[in-house]
Formats: sequence, structure tokens, C-alpha cells
Amino acid sequence: MKTPLPKTQVRGSNSGVAIMAVFDLLGRKWNMRILWELNRGSLSFRGLQACCDDMSPSVLNTRIKQLTTAELLCSTPQGYQLTDLGLSLMVTLDPLREWSAQWEASTRLNPTK
Repeated sequence: MKTPLPKTQVRGSNSGVAIMAVFDLLGRKWNMRILWELNRGSLSFRGLQACCDDMSPSVLNTRIKQLTTAELLCSTPQGYQLTDLGLSLMVTLDPLREWSAQWEASTRLNPTK
């Protein structure tokens, strides 16, 4: 499966708009989890696999290739780690994490909303 990138057609959009590529990339199974785990620090392939509920090596390899092609992670002697762009993405997602905590709190208090 082709890596979603800005200025290309992606699932759900032919526009080439970068935000649609981000949504497609982050919406693919395991990609957010990999980024989340690497936001804590570098991990080896096996370490990353263990943190991700022992996903299959072939799926992990595919996801690593996608995220590397998108320039969000890279391989170093210490293992896989987020690039500056990947770290920037995680910082950008912080307000969404805060919002989701508020959402969770409000839905727990009033599940009919």
C-alpha cells in the first residue's frame, strides 16, 4: 500500500491537500501507536513490537517503512526514533489529547450526550 504524502491522492481525497494525507497516514492501523511509543524514546524493532502488543513483524516492517517514507521516524544505532518532524507532529497532537481527556470526562458524567 502506498504511503500517504502531501500533494498526492490518498484514501478519501483526490485533492492532494496535506491534511488529508496526514489523516490517511495516522488513520492506518498501528501508525499512531508506533508514533506514541516512539514519543517516549528510541526502541529496537523487537522493543517496538513488544510495546505494540506483539504485532506481526511483517505489519510492523510495513508501518515502519510508511512512517520512514513520510519522514516521521528514522533508524539510528539506538533503534527507531522520531525525526524532528515526527516530534513536531506529536507536540501538535497535544491539544487533541487534552481535548479527548475533557471529552472522556464529560461523557462519563453524561453518557447520553
